[in-house]
Amino acid sequence: MVMCYFIAIIINILWVLIMKTVQMTLDDDLVKAVDEVIKQQKTTRSEFTRKALRNALKQFREEQLEKAHRIGYEKKPVAPEEFSIWEDEQQWGDT
Repeated sequence: MVMCYFIAIIINILWVLIMKTVQMTLDDDLVKAVDEVIKQQKTTRSEFTRKALRNALKQFREEQLEKAHRIGYEKKPVAPEEFSIWEDEQQWGDT
């Protein structure tokens, strides 16, 4: 029992050292909507916000990759016969 308490203290200390507290200003409607969701998900505002920010960063990275991909094809478009060599190799499962 003492060991569990000791481990919990260590985890809390590490948590404080790893996490950074950030103050934000949010619209009342947004806070109410988040509070409804976190109640359903049985989580906290902090965890909900961390997840939302991770998802937003992931989406941003994907958009940047798609933009770079699009720019690359604009600079060097696919040649008309570039992929036709593979048409006989494609199997779509229709037959």
